[in-house]
Amino acid sequence: MNTTLWIILAGAAVTYLTRIGGHLVLSRFQRIHPRIEAALDAVPAAVLTALIAPLTAMAGPMEWAALVVAALVALCGGGLSTIFFSGAAVLILLRNLPL
Repeated sequence: MNTTLWIILAGAAVTYLTRIGGHLVLSRFQRIHPRIEAALDAVPAAVLTALIAPLTAMAGPMEWAALVVAALVALCGGGLSTIFFSGAAVLILLRNLPL
């Protein structure tokens, strides 16, 4: 096997171990402290922000337009799929316009 496949397999194993490890640790407690529960509830938003923020800093005008449209849809109460698809549709449209 080549090195890339080993890296992918090792990454998958480490990811699985961290996920199952967190589940095993938390399953030992009958009740989770409210602060820990609040911190765990904030993890998805923090991860999403960490993924999007660097890309946003390097984005061009088309990506910013898509983000603005997605933000407007979110402010109007759109669901997650509506927000995603509206932003993606604007980005695909702008990238395919002959400019």
